[in-house]
Amino acid sequence: MAEWVQNVMETFGYAGILLLMIVENLFPPIPSELILPSAGFAASRGSLNVVIVLIVATVGSVIGTLPLYYIGRAFGEEKLVAWADKHGKWLTLRGKDIRQADAWFDRHGTKAVLFGRMIPGIRSLLSLPAGMSEMPLPKFLTYSAVGSGIWAALLIGAGYLLGEHYDRVEQYISPISRVILVLLVVGAVAWFVRRKRAQGAES
Repeated sequence: MAEWVQNVMETFGYAGILLLMIVENLFPPIPSELILPSAGFAASRGSLNVVIVLIVATVGSVIGTLPLYYIGRAFGEEKLVAWADKHGKWLTLRGKDIRQADAWFDRHGTKAVLFGRMIPGIRSLLSLPAGMSEMPLPKFLTYSAVGSGIWAALLIGAGYLLGEHYDRVEQYISPISRVILVLLVVGAVAWFVRRKRAQGAES
């Protein structure tokens, strides 16, 4: 995949980075941990300007958040609450749980979007709850841009400094991504188990 990413950048330049970052948000198997260090390496060779790379990568990342944001917005809290009350029993999910989650996001959503954009494994997924909680689009775009810009700057800088060894960035970050995904799955399972026990105690 590294060779393919390099080919896209060499063929399309900044437009290739923009496209890759948009796609990365929709298809996580194409990770920013590979795209951005590769772009940094290209900048270190002088074929790209590192500042323009950062701007293009950030813009692409923000654009890539919009489809999931609008999907979440289309569903909305009320539709999810109605669905959970009608069909969520097999998931031990109630409308009340949706409202609690939405209230949490209303309180902490800006921090979640800002810092979540820098966490592999969940950076793309945060767009859904942001849309579902109807976070104002300007606020969502602002915090997404800041978080994405910091993340892009770190990875591009690492690729710039490592040069031809830029692929080490992905080697270091990929295990972290897997650990985060495992923790999310374990957390979800633990939540379902607690909900099941609580329902059993109520009945």
